[in-house]
Amino acid sequence: MNNYNTSKSRLKQKPKQVELLLLILYAIGFYTFCIRRSLHLSRDHFSKLYGLRGGWLFPPRLNDVSDAQWRNFRANLPILTLVFGVFTMLANICRKAFHFRARGMSILWLFLSLIYLSYLHGACIIFILLIASANFLLVKIFAHAKYFAFLLWFFNLVFLFCNRVYQGYSFSTFGQRWAYLDNFRGTFRWHICFNFVVLRMISFGYDYHWAHRESRFDQEKHIQRCHVCKSGKICYQILQERNVHINDFAFPTYLCYLVYAPLYIAGPIISFNAFASQLDMPQNQYSIIEVTWYGLRWVFSLSLMEVMTHLFYFNAFATSGSWKMLTPVDIFIIGYGVVNFMWLKFLLIWRYFRFWSLIAGIEAPENMPKCVNNCHNLESFWKSWHASFNKWIVRYMYIPLGGSQRKLLNIWVIFTFVALWHDLEWKLLSWAWLTCLFFVPEMLVKSAANAFQAEGALGGFVFRELSAAAGAITITCLMVANLVGYVIGPSGINWLISRFLSKEGLPVLGFMLMTFYVGTKLMFEISDAKQRMQ
Repeated sequence: MNNYNTSKSRLKQKPKQVELLLLILYAIGFYTFCIRRSLHLSRDHFSKLYGLRGGWLFPPRLNDVSDAQWRNFRANLPILTLVFGVFTMLANICRKAFHFRARGMSILWLFLSLIYLSYLHGACIIFILLIASANFLLVKIFAHAKYFAFLLWFFNLVFLFCNRVYQGYSFSTFGQRWAYLDNFRGTFRWHICFNFVVLRMISFGYDYHWAHRESRFDQEKHIQRCHVCKSGKICYQILQERNVHINDFAFPTYLCYLVYAPLYIAGPIISFNAFASQLDMPQNQYSIIEVTWYGLRWVFSLSLMEVMTHLFYFNAFATSGSWKMLTPVDIFIIGYGVVNFMWLKFLLIWRYFRFWSLIAGIEAPENMPKCVNNCHNLESFWKSWHASFNKWIVRYMYIPLGGSQRKLLNIWVIFTFVALWHDLEWKLLSWAWLTCLFFVPEMLVKSAANAFQAEGALGGFVFRELSAAAGAITITCLMVANLVGYVIGPSGINWLISRFLSKEGLPVLGFMLMTFYVGTKLMFEISDAKQRMQ
């Protein structure tokens, strides 16, 4: 009888294995085609592209450094590595030699970070300190008021917008006696970095406001479900939700939190509670070996980026506008390449700074814990893209706005804020509102799917196929939203639609949806494999 059941189980598994093999073969064929076509496009059109420089990896091939953010980060890697190497070494030596806790470490890191900011922003550090001091006073004076949340948001949003509108202000605006300071504005625009400072000031304000209330966080229940806490370590969720002592909300700790050097430029974003806790007791989730392995993986990712930018000029096509002259299939390949380039760029930037923060004993949330090619719905995509920002939004916006009870309304407020936080540009607002527009049907379908109970093998098969088809549509929408927000702008929507709804473009659109359908089914297989391993 057992042999019969075993053979019957194997017969059921065989069609699934055949399907998985076909999916893998399709994926191999797709990527082979994309790589070959991308190489041809880069070779045939390089003379028309902007932002290409002499390469070092495959001479005489050029290197695509058309993205200003990546170009600046890559060029400054040696000096950044030297500075953070010295800073973290000094901080760790002082912690061990003088047994520094929260107060001592906050003063030490504040001193080191102000040196760092003085180089970055020069005399403009005055603006940062003045606004930060005003926010500290506002929080301390009005934290118990009923209208505190309104005051905190109003204050920070005013400065977020004014900083952008007035381009970081000019000292001459405050009188000619101060005009000479405009000659010492540093090497990096302070009002760009201040966007992250705004998030930290809001975090400090809310955490101080909530510190006077009884926490609703059920720590014991969390520990029972969290595999990190079960192992005897402390996870980030505990650090964030557990209120720190009221004495830790001191001005030196607050300033240190705002300008903490390893996370100052780009994050990842960390809450005040989590930061102050780890100043007192450094993180214990990552061992020295694990941090070293984390750094080696980053070096490998950097190597991948160098190979990509030497072989494929995706971003140069986008910034030069040359891809508008290409066929629909080539436009799809370049668009897909741009999304992957953006993902790898941000992964490298965020993980680099997080690596140095881990060495210093401060664990920040990991951005991009999942590959961009392993997300088949909008919710999982945004949870894993700028994951630390997502955690910040959930804690300080989504829940205070009413959480899941007002989810359909909340996403419009949240994504509008996210767009304006990035920059005051119409194309970013278009990206935000397009994302919300795509989010609404996904939430409605997900709600209906949760209520639907698939019965029998046929019901499960139909549900899985419909989910894969929905995933293909969602991935297409994600690509459109990101291309509108970061490449073509709202004026390019009509052009993009007309290209893919033309006689030449419709077969490509079908091929694109089929490819994303296959990709979604592979994501299901990966998810199932992970569940079996647990």
